[in-house]
Amino acid sequence: MRSPQRPSDHVPGRRAVRGPPCTPAALPPEEERRLAADLFNEVWTLLERTGRTVEDDDRMVHAAHASRHHWGRVGGPQQVAIGEWQCARVYSVLGRAEPALHHARRYVEIATANEVEDWVVASAYEGLTRAHLTAGDTAAARAERERAVAACERVADPEDREVVASDLAGLPL
Repeated sequence: MRSPQRPSDHVPGRRAVRGPPCTPAALPPEEERRLAADLFNEVWTLLERTGRTVEDDDRMVHAAHASRHHWGRVGGPQQVAIGEWQCARVYSVLGRAEPALHHARRYVEIATANEVEDWVVASAYEGLTRAHLTAGDTAAARAERERAVAACERVADPEDREVVASDLAGLPL
């Protein structure tokens, strides 16, 4: 009989025996940044793919969370916020309202509590609008859309403003 203390023998419902605390191996910061960015870009590739499989959707969820994790270790508030946005976007695309709302709310919290670029705040409200639509809450989506439009009008760079405005224009409100 195998020992139940080995991680490979873990059985759901059984209490695992804990050993010494485990911390992730530290990557050099530049490597962790590259990994976070590569995972972020992989998610975009999957979001834009037509005919995604269930496996693609799973990979997209895991890559979004992995990117956010790595940005949380080496990024600033803006990168962390954008990581939350990507998680919210993935869940909205997949029709999973509860995690979409959770990550969109975190995005708004982080973006509004820190000094980030103006388009990040506008995008945060766009993401929350999208998450409310995923949840079927049209009234909340309309309220957030108003905040997004107001924030978008304050975006100084015309190209950044157009990106957020385009995302807002694509929402069915």
